[in-house]
Amino acid sequence: MRDYQQMTYVMERVCGICSFGHGYGYTSAVEGLMKVEIPERADVLRVVFHELSRVHSHLLWLGLLADGMGFDSLFMQCWRIREKVLDIFEEVTGGRVIVSYCRIGGVQSDITPEMAKRIVSMVDSIEEDVRKTAVVFMKDTSVRNRLKGVGVISKDDMMDLCGVGPTARGSGVDNDVRNTSDTYKALGFSPVLYDEGDCLARCLVRVDELIQSLDIIRNGLRDLPQGDFRIPVKGNPPEGEFAFRVEQPRGEAFYYVQGNGTKNLSRARVRTPTNINIPAMTRMLQGCGLQDVSMIVITIDPCISCTER
Repeated sequence: MRDYQQMTYVMERVCGICSFGHGYGYTSAVEGLMKVEIPERADVLRVVFHELSRVHSHLLWLGLLADGMGFDSLFMQCWRIREKVLDIFEEVTGGRVIVSYCRIGGVQSDITPEMAKRIVSMVDSIEEDVRKTAVVFMKDTSVRNRLKGVGVISKDDMMDLCGVGPTARGSGVDNDVRNTSDTYKALGFSPVLYDEGDCLARCLVRVDELIQSLDIIRNGLRDLPQGDFRIPVKGNPPEGEFAFRVEQPRGEAFYYVQGNGTKNLSRARVRTPTNINIPAMTRMLQGCGLQDVSMIVITIDPCISCTER
């Protein structure tokens, strides 16, 4: 058994790429159960690192999409840019993929003003590289021929099948959980939507979200609230239950925790976005050509480790 603090490390290992989001969702659920309100500075730092995680995940996905087309140079360029995000993780947390930054009551460590300036400078460099690379995904003929008009699914079908994340937003479904966060709204968030519902639309959602996430990170660090980055949390979770939703890079993840008054939670469960996007993927595959199967599967950004858990 693991106590409620130790369970953070377990939840982070549901998926390596979405590790931060799983820690974020789990700790927020436990804080809701315990009626703990974290400091404003910790809240903004969580948002900043969650968006860094989204940039890291989307760049990895864009590289895999390019690799699926046989576009090796584009694959390596996307992953080269991604390394800069991992460098930021390493500087602040000591980890590059599983960073263990969230704690019940806030975050593991604070960042200094000098560190914030360095991160903003690195984010500016990442954006410059992303904009140069994104042109290929948006305008290159060979890329568009593989994606445009492929795997089309309508908005109504996507809503009926409960699709989430960029998969749903590529069909015009506005169900981004970040819409419900005052912190995100204050930092300039607005949902990215495309109506075409094809593989290209799902790709462009992620490209646009990369730029938006970098803006949110800059805004958060430039106006980072003063105060504590973590508060002490004493006692055991009370009897009861609480659920929390997080907009991970692949879509909405749902976290449920149940306390029984002891140091160990009696139940902790997570529903990941890949699991809920499989029905929509099945609909996209109906009637497609064999050569398009790989592109359609890739555009829901599947994570088998998340789904199996």
